[in-house]
Amino acid sequence: MLFRINRVLEKMMPVLTPISVVIGVLLTAWLLPLTYLVPWIFAFMTFSGSLNSSFSDLKRVVLHPKRILICLVILHVVMPIIALGVGNLFFFGDTYTITGIVLAFVIPTGIMSLIWVSIYKGNVALTLSIILLNTMLSPIIITYSLKLLVGSNVQIDQWAMMSGLFWMIVVPSLLGMLLNQATKGRVKTTLSPKLAPLTKVGLGIVVAINSAAVAPYLAEVSWKLVAIIVTIFLLAFCGYVIGGLAAKYLFRWDYEDIVALTFNSGMRNISAGAVIAITFFPAPVAIPVISCMLIQQLLASFFGQMLNRFSKRETELHVVKTG
Repeated sequence: MLFRINRVLEKMMPVLTPISVVIGVLLTAWLLPLTYLVPWIFAFMTFSGSLNSSFSDLKRVVLHPKRILICLVILHVVMPIIALGVGNLFFFGDTYTITGIVLAFVIPTGIMSLIWVSIYKGNVALTLSIILLNTMLSPIIITYSLKLLVGSNVQIDQWAMMSGLFWMIVVPSLLGMLLNQATKGRVKTTLSPKLAPLTKVGLGIVVAINSAAVAPYLAEVSWKLVAIIVTIFLLAFCGYVIGGLAAKYLFRWDYEDIVALTFNSGMRNISAGAVIAITFFPAPVAIPVISCMLIQQLLASFFGQMLNRFSKRETELHVVKTG
């Protein structure tokens, strides 16, 4: 039954987060007092996602880092710099909005990218490795990227942020990996499938609660809100395109690796970004991050279809050439 529920929730992913945002705005009075639960729910989600990783995976990352480093450069160098430039271009002087835009593109890739990579038959092992290393390094990457890019404009308590990320992300990840190691991988087929639907429900709850925290800014549709959503859409779109084109034409990888780099360059652990924004920054910083929630899964679905068409076209060309 849990497996069937999980399959249904997977199909609902493109609309799950937008629905959760709407619920958060409509039920603000009931959800806002539950904000304290968000780090705990997120830690559970991280633990559940880490059950599929092991210390041998971490070792493989260290020994074969090239493809992973390329993805990390796109995620944490190329896209944050583009986001900062675009933020200053369209929202010059609006410190909180610029900070939110940058935050949306310095957070690590998310476990949801693994689901999309699996659906479109990409390199799952590479994706797991990227997620694993990115997760482990996230307290340092997020904290110091924000300090470097926007720290002169907004007050950042870097030690509090790093500590919070350590307990929310790194510790649950290590616990999941330890359990995987202790059970010699059996947990991947026993516990992980049972927790998978709960993780997706948890994602919806986190999105709804965080949306409730910024409901006053989302409830009134303004030209500024529309501009933020359009900006985030274009930046997120660029992330997918840069990853896909770099894998195809710059590095000439095969289809599986193209799928992995496309999704991992475009998708972010946006629920983590929302938690960080609500916990460590004024509420307006969360608006671009929440906006990213509205479109991320929709873009993933769109680029999945594009990759599927690309795969069929490549197969047809191969048949023609070999025929």
